[in-house]
Order: sequence, then structure tokens, then C-alpha cells
Amino acid sequence: MLKAIILIGGAQKGTRFRPLSLELPKPLFPVAGFPMVYHHIEACSRVPDIKEILLTGFYQPTDALVKFIQDTSKQFKIPIRYLQEYTSLGTAGGLYHFRDQILSGNPESFFVFNVDVCCDFPLEEMLEFHKSLPVNVKFTMLATQATKQQSVNYGCLVEDEETHEVRHYVEKPQTFVSSTINCGTYLFTPEIFQDIGEVFQKNQDAMFNGGLDNVGNGRDTIRLEQDILSPLAGTGKLFVYKTARFWSQIKSAGSAIYANRHYLELYGKYHPERLAENCDGGPKIIGDVFIHPTASVDHTATLGPNVTIGVNVHVGPGVRVRESMVLQGARLEDHCCVLNSIVGWNSTVGSWSRVEGTPCDPNPNAPFSKIEGDTLFKNDGRLNPSITILGSNVFVPAEIIILNSIVLPHKDISDSVKNQILL
Repeated sequence: MLKAIILIGGAQKGTRFRPLSLELPKPLFPVAGFPMVYHHIEACSRVPDIKEILLTGFYQPTDALVKFIQDTSKQFKIPIRYLQEYTSLGTAGGLYHFRDQILSGNPESFFVFNVDVCCDFPLEEMLEFHKSLPVNVKFTMLATQATKQQSVNYGCLVEDEETHEVRHYVEKPQTFVSSTINCGTYLFTPEIFQDIGEVFQKNQDAMFNGGLDNVGNGRDTIRLEQDILSPLAGTGKLFVYKTARFWSQIKSAGSAIYANRHYLELYGKYHPERLAENCDGGPKIIGDVFIHPTASVDHTATLGPNVTIGVNVHVGPGVRVRESMVLQGARLEDHCCVLNSIVGWNSTVGSWSRVEGTPCDPNPNAPFSKIEGDTLFKNDGRLNPSITILGSNVFVPAEIIILNSIVLPHKDISDSVKNQILL
């Protein structure tokens, strides 16, 4: 029997995802028509031995989160529970705090996921690899390749090519260590709690002996990567399964557009029925497009490639949408154009208006290149060109251009804007 634990974080996380995370928890933000965490649960549902899924974090259990868990559990016929931390306990601290819940039913192993990754998860292959390892106490991490320049932005590991043991692990090193990077997906046996427990006890002892700053709950915070994986490297217990499948982080709104593209591509593999097709009386579809059944799309509109149209969205005559996400309740009026953008909940783009951003895709000429997690501003204080984001309830009147800008919720735009953040 297996379990899966998804680390969803909390309210003070996901600040780079604003203004999209102002309206609902980041794990519930819809990517390719479904909440971010839904894709992890769907991947777990394809592994027959996973009998329970646990979400851990320190979000308040809002109505939206409770309803999502109930609906998803019913859909996949898998028990799903949310375990709320009393404060931020770190990626390993939360696991240790809820160890009794995780170990109930005596699972032989359990998957652990970071929620802010987008991946064609090779869970069954990873499980077979894990079972084939010749040792009893074993922990497996999923890894992929990155460019030499970008690898220092991730956890880097050095493996034994014959045994696949992790010999060395460093989280975001100062200098180049390896182009093999951590994917934030793990398969642990229950023995991992012995290693986490040793770090927990060490923190407690240090705190009471004056060696740990007694501010907030620092003594209870345990980081999986730095505090657990790094010491485990070279002990003969930590192994790596490398995948060539698609993987990316979802740290910023720009990376959500990139993840949207690849989840739509995966629908062609796992759920082709979710993708819209050209048909008589329907809009023109180019490439992969998801249209929610409740959306109203005029037959003269052109959508795609890589477009998601959400719940109760209205798309008027002559509208053009490309490489964009249009969220619930939004209205795209006649002949407007939306490119490389996210149109927020209940926002309106007026007739003949243009909302356009700059894609922040990985370098197509560099193998294994990942999307850059650039900051919003350049060193001289100017805004970095990026996708355009309209927060919720934004009104863009007719014949207006919004270019490379971020508009916070509840704004009525009066003039065209370029490279601005509208507060």
C-alpha cells in the first residue's frame, strides 16, 4: 500500500505569483482548466497502489479548498485529506508533524510532491526503480537535466552512474556542481522519519542550550532539501531516478502560461476529449485549446495555440486569443486581441482592445533549458518585459492597448499602458 503527500505551502508563500494568488490559494489556481494541485492528484490516481492522498500546509481550510477536496476525492474515488500545520514547519517539518497520519495503515512507501511543479510525472516507472534497489532502507528522488548556467538555481546532485546512489547534494549552490537537478518529487520509506527526527531533536536541544535563535517557531522548521537530503547523500540510502519527460516549476505567473502549454499537450496523451476541435458552427481552433463546457465562444473567434478558456467566460465575435489563459467569468468583447496574457476572474477586455505580453519561454537553442525565474525589475528599476496579467474585476474599455503590464484587481483602465504595474 502506498500514500501520496502533496506539500501545498501557505499564505505567505507564492508572493511571486501575485496578483493571481490574491484571490485564492496558489495550489487552487487553474492551469489548463484545473487547479494546479489537481494535476498531481490525477497523476497519483494512475498508480493503483496509492490508497490515500494527504495535502499538508498552513492555509486556512477555506470553502473553496474544502469543496475542491470533496469533489476531487469523489471523482477519483481516493480518500483525500487536508492536514493543516499550526505554522510554517518547512518541507520536512510538516511531514514529521503529521507522521502518525502518514504512517496509519502501514504504507510500505509514500510519494512526496512540491505543489509548484508541472510535470508528466513518471510515478509508476519511479516506483519500479525504487523497488528494484538492492537495499532495504532507501529513498528515491526524481531528477532531470538543466543547463550548466541554470542548474545553480535548483538543488543539484551528483550520482554514481552505476548504482544511481546520490553521492552529493547541494541546494542552490554558489558555483556549478552538476547539471542534474532535483524535481521536487520523492518516494520515501517510513525510515525517513528517523532521519527527520534526529534533526528535530538536534534543533530542540540547540534551542534549549541557547544554540538556536528562539524567535518564532524556528526550532520546529525543518527543510527537506538542506536539512535532510544533503546529509543523506553519500550514506547509501538516497538514490535518484532521472526522467527525460517535461518538468518545470510554477513560481511566477509567466511560468503558469508555460505550464498551461505543456499540460494542454499532455491532454493529447491522456485526455484527448478535453481538447477543443474544429467543427461546423464553432470557433476556429489552432493547436491545443481547452474550452470549459460553460463558456460561450462565438463561432467567428480564433483560439490557439495553447489557450485555456475558463468557467462562464464570454468570447465575442472576431476575438483572437493566443498563448493565454482566460479565467472564470471574464468577458472578451468583439474583435479584441489577447496574446501571452492572463485575464483574471470577472475581468472585461473591451471591443477592439489589445492585451499583450512578452513570452518568457526557455531558450529553444539550449538543450535542457528551463524557464527563467526573473525578478520583476531590472537593475535600473525598469520593469522586465513579461506576460501581461489582469487581476480580478479589471475593466479594459474599448480601443485600449495593455502591453507588458500587471494590473492589480478592481481597476478601471482609462488609457493605454506599457511596461507598468498599475496599483
